[in-house]
Amino acid sequence: MSPETPHQRPLRADAERNRRLIMTTADRLFARRGATVPLNEIAREAGIGVGTVYRRFPDLQSLVDALFTERFTMFLDLANRAAELPDPAQALRHYLLAAAQWRSEDRALEVVLANASLDTGPVARTRDQLGRLVDGLAERAATAGAVRKDFVSADVYAFLNMIGAVADRTHDVAPDAWRRYAEVLMVGFGLDPSPAEHTSALTDDQLLDSWPKPVGEQGGQ
Repeated sequence: MSPETPHQRPLRADAERNRRLIMTTADRLFARRGATVPLNEIAREAGIGVGTVYRRFPDLQSLVDALFTERFTMFLDLANRAAELPDPAQALRHYLLAAAQWRSEDRALEVVLANASLDTGPVARTRDQLGRLVDGLAERAATAGAVRKDFVSADVYAFLNMIGAVADRTHDVAPDAWRRYAEVLMVGFGLDPSPAEHTSALTDDQLLDSWPKPVGEQGGQ
């Protein structure tokens, strides 16, 4: 081992901390303002030097693509775990609920999806990997008769879009409201209802609080 090696380790740790700080800061700003926030502003908000940001991410697109790849790697992990379950209905339900849980907490996901380079490099490979796994979960459940015969993987993505819309609207007033509607949709797909999933409808006050507000009055967004 060379004498320099011990000194390299904290530098690598610092670089990873900076990378994580840049990405979490970008997430927060993207959720509020979309993917038009310049790297200079992300650096300022993160409290690190502009040069550090540009060393990790030479342009905004590379940062968006890194956020996409990180997210889809997580969805890949969820899908792989679901695929290991022996029961097709349980496997599909597991993935739908786990993915919906993540989507409900991820305020910047839609921005990242809309702006990633979907047809190039690691982004395309990760997207295609996830697509194959979700296809498998859907086909397996349909073949087993666990869902309606016309259920396809596109229904999985539509499910997450709908749950995401509910979660985004109710995040600050009823953060678990999405679960009720996830259950309704899954039963509509033909999956057996889960006796463990019991949630209440929004109250009148919560419904009013979740009503669309003018830009600049979005609370914690």
